[in-house]
Amino acid sequence: MPNTQANYQFEVDRDKLEVRISRIFHATPEQMWQAHTEPKLLMRWWTNTKIDQLDLKPGGQWRFVSNTGGQEFTVGGEFKELEEPTKIVRTFEFAPGHAILETTTFEALSNGTTRQVAVSKFADLDDLNSMSKNMEYGAKPGMNLLAKVVESEDN
Repeated sequence: MPNTQANYQFEVDRDKLEVRISRIFHATPEQMWQAHTEPKLLMRWWTNTKIDQLDLKPGGQWRFVSNTGGQEFTVGGEFKELEEPTKIVRTFEFAPGHAILETTTFEALSNGTTRQVAVSKFADLDDLNSMSKNMEYGAKPGMNLLAKVVESEDN
């Protein structure tokens, strides 16, 4: 099995107001799609989180409630575009009035792996600066958990 962790990239582009996170997984686009859309699999890599709402259709709402260190916080938004098994576009509201547009794609590669790319587009530089540090802190461990889910025998 290839070392997919070595293919992890986290990039901040302040000119475009974007954060780009990519990683190659030893999984198919279908497995990646399932890990992002099936509640049972989502909860295996979104740790300490419950799904409050998950309406997988354009215009459908999603809402997750997480508990970290005894503190509860909520994230959510609206699905804008769903192209199974290659693309999910949704808003991601991390604080009231502060939302990003997140586009996640799953690209099949020739060696049985899939490149996942998540691009988060921010409304302004203040939001990008305040969130990019938190994103960078949590993204790699999250991708490692996602890899365990999609690369496991029981997926």
